[in-house]
Amino acid sequence: MFDLRPVGYVIGLLVASLGVTMLVPLAADLFAGNGHWFVFFESAVITILTGGLLALACANGVTAGLTLRQTFLLTSLVWLSLPFFGAIPFILGATGASLTDAFFESMSALTTTGATTFTELETLPVGLLLWRGVLQWLGGIGIIVVAMVFLPELKVGGMQIFRSEAFDTMGKILPRAGQIARQISEIYVAITIICALTYSALGMNNFDAFVHALTTVSTGGMANTDDSFALYGAGIHYAAAFFMFLSALPFVRFIQLMAGTAQPLLRDSQIRTFFGILATVTMLMTAWLWAREGAMTELALREALFNVMSIMSGTGYSSTDYMAWGTFPVVAFFFIGLIGGCAGSTSCSIKVFRYQILFAAIKSQIRQIHSPHGVFTPRYDGRPVGDDVMNSVIAFFVAFVSLLGIITVLLGLTGLDFITSMSGAATAIGNIGPGLGPEIGPAGNFAGINDAAKWILAIAMFVGRLEVMVVLTILSVRFWRN
Repeated sequence: MFDLRPVGYVIGLLVASLGVTMLVPLAADLFAGNGHWFVFFESAVITILTGGLLALACANGVTAGLTLRQTFLLTSLVWLSLPFFGAIPFILGATGASLTDAFFESMSALTTTGATTFTELETLPVGLLLWRGVLQWLGGIGIIVVAMVFLPELKVGGMQIFRSEAFDTMGKILPRAGQIARQISEIYVAITIICALTYSALGMNNFDAFVHALTTVSTGGMANTDDSFALYGAGIHYAAAFFMFLSALPFVRFIQLMAGTAQPLLRDSQIRTFFGILATVTMLMTAWLWAREGAMTELALREALFNVMSIMSGTGYSSTDYMAWGTFPVVAFFFIGLIGGCAGSTSCSIKVFRYQILFAAIKSQIRQIHSPHGVFTPRYDGRPVGDDVMNSVIAFFVAFVSLLGIITVLLGLTGLDFITSMSGAATAIGNIGPGLGPEIGPAGNFAGINDAAKWILAIAMFVGRLEVMVVLTILSVRFWRN
């Protein structure tokens, strides 16, 4: 019989830990001298007690390790349960949000999608603004650990290729996984602190600098104002682009860099490809804006760099309404959002390495057609790609595109127009942030769409954050039979 107690025990501990983090915005509201702190006190009590009781109830079932099915279930349920508890301050707090809007906001924050249903952000208590940032920051570190520790073990979406990296999690699973998680956490905290200090030095007030550092390094993208980064100047835009770039790189490469070797960082084909795409699209977008404006301005270069970096990393900040740039930029933004950053980063979407493997397979197949008697093996970063990885990547692409189409149709059935439905589906399953069009584009938000669409989008965020295949495996009857 399948034992749920180990799964319940871990989830209980994580829920209780989330409750403890609610003390941070509670302290912020107390320091600000507003009465909103009691909302976080109530939320923390509810969350800590619920998580603690669940952990105590399941403690007698704790084992030395989790089975494959327990790991799959745990990985999924964590990203479902935490958003429900993370939504409590939004329901009890100043926003007075409905369950639908609160869950959408919490799921968007924890999956670092960055889509929001709240308006007039400038009027919200500092505790709620900080809570949105904390949720994104926790989601960002959670994403890295899941991507580098759990997903390679689960062999989904081609992630198992990273078991052959220097940080192999096979064999000595617990010591290796614990070491990776600890080192990643240290670097994640360090980059966040440096980002906050940089923003502050460039003119942001200390509170905004701290919250925006949380949402930049996590590539979450929820800002403290409705205008996102449009209020800030050139220095902050360039700094944000730099830290978004860092956050879209594999964090294990930073571990190796801190250990004294820069070679893996500099020679990683995934990083080089990501940088190449980013540079190419930025130059094309800059040239488009220069031609449109009739002058080679620094502003055009900066806006192109900032917004391309924001969308490709899945952060979702905006410094201007790029929907007004014309048809080409809008189409380009849609597709670069579906590329995403590197595996093992806080970034979103399909990830660069999957495209590399897919193109390697296409190249190998073309060569096979030209030379039927030859043997051509797809390679990634100089290493042969096994059939299990290739099949996993192809299955991921098929599942991703299929789900994109299904979600688009479902959103259309709720009454949304095609552009809103298509871009909304892409931004949710890719965890990108803003969609396209006047309603959910960079100048809008998700407040005005209907509740049914919000639930569909929230579920899509969850599926996208778990790399699609984990959720599909959980829903497979055969998986549970075996």
